[in-house]
Amino acid sequence: METIEIIGYKRANLGKKNSNKLREEGNVPCVVYGGDEQIHFHAPMILFRELVYTPGANFVKLNIEGIEKDVILQDIQFHPVSEVILHADFLELKEDKKVKMDIPVKIIGNSPGVQQGGKILIRIRKLSVMAYPKNMPSFIEVDISELQLGKSIQVEELLNEQFEILNSPLVSVVSVNIPRVKIEVEEEDEEAVEGEEGAEGAEGAEGAEGAEGAESKANTTPDGGKPEADNKKSSDPKEEK
Repeated sequence: METIEIIGYKRANLGKKNSNKLREEGNVPCVVYGGDEQIHFHAPMILFRELVYTPGANFVKLNIEGIEKDVILQDIQFHPVSEVILHADFLELKEDKKVKMDIPVKIIGNSPGVQQGGKILIRIRKLSVMAYPKNMPSFIEVDISELQLGKSIQVEELLNEQFEILNSPLVSVVSVNIPRVKIEVEEEDEEAVEGEEGAEGAEGAEGAEGAEGAESKANTTPDGGKPEADNKKSSDPKEEK
């Protein structure tokens, strides 16, 4: 993981009034803890640009009036309107102690599902990772080279011996969604097939009804009676012996 250097100066006075004055002068009130002592200091806001506005995670080398500390940015507060940095908290690192950080997800490879018309959806952009400082990654790489249409990659597929991912193993990290147009086309195809089957059934029923009607007509006279042969047979007297 890359390391960014920030130069700071100890604060002689604490309090809201002094903090506001530091911000007006282009500085950020800060505190570093986790070591032998807690140090309050301030640093030029411009030095935070590379730390805050870069895609990957970074370690920080603090130099506070000659005192150097290896730290990570634990928390940062922004003004809700101007987005000016209001305060920053740093946690001192120890090589023999694990630390927790939010590590960005980095997508690598080309998905076959995308080539089939799907759309990549990153469902979670940062993962919570626990590791020793030497094993902490800058990114969590997610290889989508075999990710098919409608499939997803879950946290359990990204597990690594060097670090622990604290998110639920069943959480989907990235997926390839099926386009809505493709779904609608498939639904239309299914409806068309069902319509054809229904039409064939209706035609068969109409044919059967037609055949029955023709047979019925053949067995009746125009006036609705039975054929003469039947009437004659029924009206012939029996021969006397």
